Amino acid sequence: MDAWFTGEAFNTKMASLNGGYSKRAYVTFLAGCGDYVKGVVGLAKGLRKVKSLYPLVVAVLTDVPHDHRLQLRNQGCIVREIQPINPPENQVQFAMAYYVLNYSKLRIWEIAIEIFLPLVSMCSFEEYSKMVYLDADIQVFDNIDHLFDMPDGYFYAVMDCFCEKTWSHTPQYKIGYCQQCPDKVCWPAEMEKQRPALYFNAGMFVFEPSKLTFDSMMETLMSTTPTPFAEQDFLNMYFQKMYKPIPLVYNLVLAMLWRHPENVDLDGVKVVHYCAAGSKPWKFTGKEENMEREDIKKLVNKWCEIYNDESLDLRLSQRKEEAENISQRITNESFACSACSLSNTVNTKS
Repeated sequence: MDAWFTGEAFNTKMASLNGGYSKRAYVTFLAGCGDYVKGVVGLAKGLRKVKSLYPLVVAVLTDVPHDHRLQLRNQGCIVREIQPINPPENQVQFAMAYYVLNYSKLRIWEIAIEIFLPLVSMCSFEEYSKMVYLDADIQVFDNIDHLFDMPDGYFYAVMDCFCEKTWSHTPQYKIGYCQQCPDKVCWPAEMEKQRPALYFNAGMFVFEPSKLTFDSMMETLMSTTPTPFAEQDFLNMYFQKMYKPIPLVYNLVLAMLWRHPENVDLDGVKVVHYCAAGSKPWKFTGKEENMEREDIKKLVNKWCEIYNDESLDLRLSQRKEEAENISQRITNESFACSACSLSNTVNTKS
């Protein structure tokens, strides 16, 4: 058995030889040795089920164990190890203690793609042109590849909801105002100058990676006092002028089902974000608040169906077949390059 079509080498070549799509990818983030790896496996299988054309890159911190990385590679993921990013020292109380880890998510702005050069059997590194970020507790139920075709120069994401108690520190929550229903409780006229900018949920977004942008973000981060929602607050601040809202079908936060049901059409939802307490499908009990709802159970079951569907696993036979196709493409490309070089030589001598 040839070793190159298993593990990291296979995934790298699959991505770099994906024709015109090689510089586009989905990306997610994983830390630690917990069970979130199941979420990423489910996400990889979900993208495969909807026949996405683009690979899934997984940015992993150094503490993600080898066996978890192997699981992801066996599902066709491109695993990239990243170094942690720590916010400036401060006394802020994060909404959730683990949110401090999420600053490392910013590393995805500097992830590079390995481009295989068949003539010299080497790899060069190039920036991705566009990526769609998806949290590990997200599932894709319909193809969203068209998001890569949206105009460049903007940051696309779905607006968040401010109605849950986790937002109790915000003026929106205290006033009762939510950007999901701005006419229900209007922003006070006497506070118009303090009206907050539109605020997105950072569990899903479309962005353009750039080392220059990453360096700028790091410089800004080091001079910015951390706030309760960690990297989500930071991203909202940093991309405020570039932010363009997209419909909630691209990131259904489960709280929308009981806070703003009039805004939700479950049949049209493409992406579901299992971020509510107790909603993680891989450890769902139905005992937490709101988890007894039938619509929640339906969405959890949909996730489980994908995760448990063995036909969606990237089998060795599939990898071998795709590897053979890639090998043929390498041969064809090498032949084409050689022919081009020969033609140029002949023309020069003429």
